[in-house]
Amino acid sequence: MQSDRLSGKTRLAISYLFVPGNRPERFSKACEAGPDAIILDLEDAVHPDSKAAARAAIRAWQETAPSVACERYIRLNSVSSALFRQDLTWLRDACYPERCDGIFLPKAECPEALAPVVEQLLAWQPQLQIVAIIETAKGLQQVEAIAAIPGVARLAFGSLDFALDINCSQVPEAFLFARNRIVLASRTADLPAPIDGVTPAISDLAVVAKDAQYARSLGFGAKLCIHPGQLTTVQRAFLPDSRQLAWADRVMRAVATGSHAVQVDGEMVDLPLIEHAQRLLDVASQHAPVARADAC
Repeated sequence: MQSDRLSGKTRLAISYLFVPGNRPERFSKACEAGPDAIILDLEDAVHPDSKAAARAAIRAWQETAPSVACERYIRLNSVSSALFRQDLTWLRDACYPERCDGIFLPKAECPEALAPVVEQLLAWQPQLQIVAIIETAKGLQQVEAIAAIPGVARLAFGSLDFALDINCSQVPEAFLFARNRIVLASRTADLPAPIDGVTPAISDLAVVAKDAQYARSLGFGAKLCIHPGQLTTVQRAFLPDSRQLAWADRVMRAVATGSHAVQVDGEMVDLPLIEHAQRLLDVASQHAPVARADAC
């Protein structure tokens, strides 16, 4: 992953699908559903009594399924918990670093505590993509420092836990400040656009689409999913639609003569819009299998 997300040349995951670590029968099915990445979960989706079984199930699957089409992440337990220390021991002694693309660190709050953890994880697997999840008020207050930790590759927003932490309703206006700050912290740290939180609605894809499109409008670049049925809707929401691509193509054809100030569709287009058009085309080419055909 390149450090500057504006280069537009690196394919970034858009859809991340959670799979409970103690449900091994779902692991391969989750990959076959077509996410950009799966997250084998050791945290909230797994009862404390089932943590050891979940670790064993993930290890067994890593042994028997070395090749899958999507990226593989593991969400560990909170850094401040005893369970996390067990997770680190398990990773070091029993897992397969070459088959793990990344780690999600939940409830990221204290940069001083996170930095040595990130260092340990990168010593285990230097290519690891480490995602810090901001899901508490304390984490939001430290988000700029967390984003700046060497080795943190991306930020995510844990909206459900954040709502619980500050005792707010799960409505867009309650999360606006947090989302804006996470987006800005990502940009100032030269990280990719952050990952938005889950939408609890499983079967109401209109709600999923609305949530994803709203997050995209604020500057998010991906979304966490809790059901395979959400994947296509999320992927389409974060990709340019046919109208945007047609506009981008007209812009790039208009500037082919070398000018950075042209008229397209009766409107002036200068360098920032030209770069935006190129970015749309780059993103669409990187995600060609799920490029949007609609104009929603």
